[in-house]
Amino acid sequence: MQNFDLILTLTGSLTAALVLGYITHRLGLSSIVGYLLAGIVVGPYTPGFVADRHLAEQFAEIGVILLMFGVGLHFHFRELWAVRRVAIPGALMQILVATGSAAIFVRALGWDWTAGLVFGLCLSVASTVVLVRVLTDHRELHTQTGHVAVGWLVVEDVFTVVVLVVLPALVGDGITGPVHLLLILARTALLLGVLVVVTVLVGGRLIPWLLERVAATGARELFTLTILVLALGIAVASAKVFGVSVALGAFLAGLVVGRSEFSLRAASEALPMRDAFAVLFFVSVGLLVDPHRLLDAPALLAGTLGVILVGKPLAALGIVLLLRYPARLAVAVAVALAQIGEFSFLLALLGTQLAILPPTAMHTVVAAAMVSITLNPLLYRLVEPAAAWLARRADRSRSVDADRTTARQEPDAIPDDRPTRSAAHRAVIVGYGPVGRTAARLLRDNAIEPTIVELNLETVRRAQEEGVSAVYGDARQRAVLHAAGVAQAGNLILSASGVTGPDEVIRLARELNPTVYILARSAYASQLAALHQAGADLAFSDEGEVALALTEAILHRLGSTPDQIDHERERVHAELFGSDRITGC
Repeated sequence: MQNFDLILTLTGSLTAALVLGYITHRLGLSSIVGYLLAGIVVGPYTPGFVADRHLAEQFAEIGVILLMFGVGLHFHFRELWAVRRVAIPGALMQILVATGSAAIFVRALGWDWTAGLVFGLCLSVASTVVLVRVLTDHRELHTQTGHVAVGWLVVEDVFTVVVLVVLPALVGDGITGPVHLLLILARTALLLGVLVVVTVLVGGRLIPWLLERVAATGARELFTLTILVLALGIAVASAKVFGVSVALGAFLAGLVVGRSEFSLRAASEALPMRDAFAVLFFVSVGLLVDPHRLLDAPALLAGTLGVILVGKPLAALGIVLLLRYPARLAVAVAVALAQIGEFSFLLALLGTQLAILPPTAMHTVVAAAMVSITLNPLLYRLVEPAAAWLARRADRSRSVDADRTTARQEPDAIPDDRPTRSAAHRAVIVGYGPVGRTAARLLRDNAIEPTIVELNLETVRRAQEEGVSAVYGDARQRAVLHAAGVAQAGNLILSASGVTGPDEVIRLARELNPTVYILARSAYASQLAALHQAGADLAFSDEGEVALALTEAILHRLGSTPDQIDHERERVHAELFGSDRITGC
């Protein structure tokens, strides 16, 4: 019966999320809004089907782990270090402003200072899930704005982890003096330090070694399983052994895998379910909302939203501008952080369990999260006009586009190591066998820079040793083709006849770059029509080319004239490929 409840909750929640997510997307809103509404629909406070809240929260926890692991895959120490000048002071100052303003506000409503400070901490930390989704939707996750925002949030998360560890000790033991507080903080810092050392240093050697052994088996499901075990295992071990959040453990695990050669394959292949679990996170938030109680404490809710939507963004905006960053980056970071989410729920739940917060606090935090998460994607659309207005108000002579240029010139900006080349001088080759190597050599001899996509790790390493840019991953994954630079390439060559799903590779390449010139190879002539239908400009078959070469060799042997050989080649070509020009030179 319990298994049936699990299946029923999963099916009902995802179905409601699918329907309402599609409707809100069609209305021009973020799908997140639909997922939150789905949680209300399947929640206990509305009629009809009621999902199991406990099971939904467990699914949501997995979603947070997988999403944090994915963020860690793409966020390396170099990027975090590059934004340290703004992320560290910015996050700490914003936490101070949000916590202080919220504490003063609820103190005026009759709360004590301890409850006010804990409640303020709940409002000071933004949601990683929401921030990453909003930045991804606007294609800014891997820009300087994304680096600063995610780095900022990492600092907030680490601070929250410290609070989650320290708060029970302070409340349980009581503060006997500053020495006692310093001892608790030192113990927490030691635990976090050991976790980082074990995960990064020890895991940095062990995890790549393990992934290489698994990848050598050629079994894709084993590789996927290994990645999931690493993400979940390190997250759970971090919580059980070191007492930190599973989200932080998953982030560290992603950092380790991201430093290895397997980061792209892990992101594109091994985490296809993370989006589904992330959806369940939003559904689980909606499950906590009672629509009938949203106006029970209107003053408290209004003030809470004021801190989240006004106080926090203004603090972030002022800090970033004070550090002499461009207006556009300051506005984007400020708006992206104007919401609360999963860590706020954890702090509010802990405060309630420790009898620090009144019962209304948890409901207010959830309702405020609901509103801020709903509004955040909409507010982010105002970043460009707000940045332009701010630049004019500051009497700047440069436009927002100039701000973007300045951002690229900032000392903290992340450099793009890839050489700037025109599309005509860039090509992507799928497969690095004899044909792929020959094609790469011809291209390089003619000043065209090739990038190899290969699923054999040793082949990738050999190509890189030869000075050829190479990407390890499956070309059927959009992320792999994107990393290889198909969107900026003039040519795509499928050089391996044994590529699985070549039509899918061609279709994805056309979506990334409609103008790319595609040459494809297949083993059999019967596959050529499908390649052309998928979007290949030229297609060649191994058996067709061999048949034509044999025909020419036999006729030469028999003493045929050049005209006779050409005539016979055309006849054989028509028999193999029909009247359409399916292959060419």
